[in-house]
Amino acid sequence: MDAIYIPQLTRASERTEEFQVEEFLPGLETLTPVRGNVRVQHHGNYLEVSGQAEAIITCTCNRCLQQYNQRLGVDTKEIIWLDEAANQVEDLPLEREVAMEDLIETLPPDGYFYPSEWLYEQMCLAMPQRQLCDRNCPGIISNSADSSNQLVDNRWASLEALKKQLPG
Repeated sequence: MDAIYIPQLTRASERTEEFQVEEFLPGLETLTPVRGNVRVQHHGNYLEVSGQAEAIITCTCNRCLQQYNQRLGVDTKEIIWLDEAANQVEDLPLEREVAMEDLIETLPPDGYFYPSEWLYEQMCLAMPQRQLCDRNCPGIISNSADSSNQLVDNRWASLEALKKQLPG
């Protein structure tokens, strides 16, 4: 998807650009291309951006550490305000309080909107925080009842060897 020059949107039919998406987004690891559409509409002092898209991602279960595939989908809408001061570099302190009303997206009215970046951000926000392969996933199962002779996951083998070197 190409960048949209914002002033050019005012001359588009109904001040709207619409894209069909079927591509792999840079930085987003998916098994299938991201498929869907993105719509950008200019409303004078703001852009209304909406999109529906889906892809299949590979997740790692937080309990058993097995990989599984999951459908990732978004159906979202966002308002992006057009502000002359949007990309001005300020000499800001490292820490400062920000009021809730300042937590808005802004772009300069004579700048560009990047639909692929916006869609990438939306897909990342839709990724599940808690990744479970199954609702009833038991986790890593130990095959040994004797704790002194437990099987050790090979990823922990070097830690187990170090543990044996320490005085008891």
